Amino acid sequence: MIQQLFRMLTLITMMLLSFSTMAMLNLELTRGMAGAVPIAVIPFVVQGATPPQDVSAIISNDLQNSGRFKVYAQNSTNVDEVVQGSIQSLGGDRYQVSFQLLESFKKKGGGGPAVLDKKYTVPGDQLRALAHHISDLIYQQVIGVRGVFSTKLAYVVVQRSVQGQTRYILEVCDQDGYNPRALLTSYDPIMSPAWSPNGKQIAYVSFEKRRAAIYLEDVATGTRRLISEFPGINGAPAWSPDGRKLALVLSKSGSPNIYIMDMATYELTQLTHDWYINTEPAWSPNGKSLLFTSNRGGGPQIYQMNLSSGGISRITYDGSYNARASFTPDGDHIVFNHKEGGAYQIGVLDLDTGTFRALTTTGLDNDSPSIAPNGSMVLYDAIDGNRSVLAMVSTDGRVQLRLPARNGEAQDPAWSPFLS
Repeated sequence: MIQQLFRMLTLITMMLLSFSTMAMLNLELTRGMAGAVPIAVIPFVVQGATPPQDVSAIISNDLQNSGRFKVYAQNSTNVDEVVQGSIQSLGGDRYQVSFQLLESFKKKGGGGPAVLDKKYTVPGDQLRALAHHISDLIYQQVIGVRGVFSTKLAYVVVQRSVQGQTRYILEVCDQDGYNPRALLTSYDPIMSPAWSPNGKQIAYVSFEKRRAAIYLEDVATGTRRLISEFPGINGAPAWSPDGRKLALVLSKSGSPNIYIMDMATYELTQLTHDWYINTEPAWSPNGKSLLFTSNRGGGPQIYQMNLSSGGISRITYDGSYNARASFTPDGDHIVFNHKEGGAYQIGVLDLDTGTFRALTTTGLDNDSPSIAPNGSMVLYDAIDGNRSVLAMVSTDGRVQLRLPARNGEAQDPAWSPFLS
């Protein structure tokens, strides 16, 4: 594998020197958590016209694929919680959806009042989104953490034709792989998508002009604008937590260095001023520091810069290669690419204790980790057979999922923030 730190540089050097189907992902649970919560999701009662989406089936899939629930289709003494509901057609493509989350016979000795009892009226094309919202409510009530079923994923699909052409598609889909939508299609590379904190824009790198440039695209409208096309490297965009600044990597003055762009004025502030390779910036949750990857210690390692003082400290020491780091939402851990003894892994480091834990064990080019906004899962790209796919692993390593693309390879993923 070309190490992530230098993949962008190699690609840019090559560029300086030098098919039409949606690739829907299929979320597959490959390992669930021992002791998962047993829950019954009873098929919702349908009144009137059959709705275009099976809401209870979507809820069942969400909870099952989280790895934290063992889902049953009917109530029994074996379950802790019960989900039941109904869907009533109101005519004119409007549906009223009611659901209740009940504590079961097992917990209540015969059942009790509903823990959740909600009613919604939505058009048919919003039933899937509503099902994800209901899953989020159930997950939070039972697990105690906000669910991410209503979030979205951005990633790059790579399609290679028999004629040897390669096409790149920047795509967005639901968290479960449904509703893929192309934001940009190009025969030139696309990389490094990054969601704005409000989920309305994505920054990314495109080589469509035969040189690296950073664009911002409005996810809803497709409107986009060019924000950086300096000579050399324009890469690794990363939004500040308040959305007012963008960290990026530029080599306009020589070696790659970290800059911050004010998104109101487009004014640049240079943060690193040396001849090392400095790349892959990532903001702390409080916006007071940046992680970045640098070879200033001899090989790719992770460093942290205090934005007030400008002081830089080394964060990683174990392993010959550590890169592509980002903070967990609580700011207490970082997740990153790690290499030890020839195996590439996704790992997590406790910043208080310095304890490292590998989350993946295959060693097959695990790359580009992106953390869910609730901190529970890490999205990354991995090699499955002879192609790149997206995968997920929980931050405790106990749950694993896979999202193979139906058409092409999926890589360079980014998990959206909470969208509502």
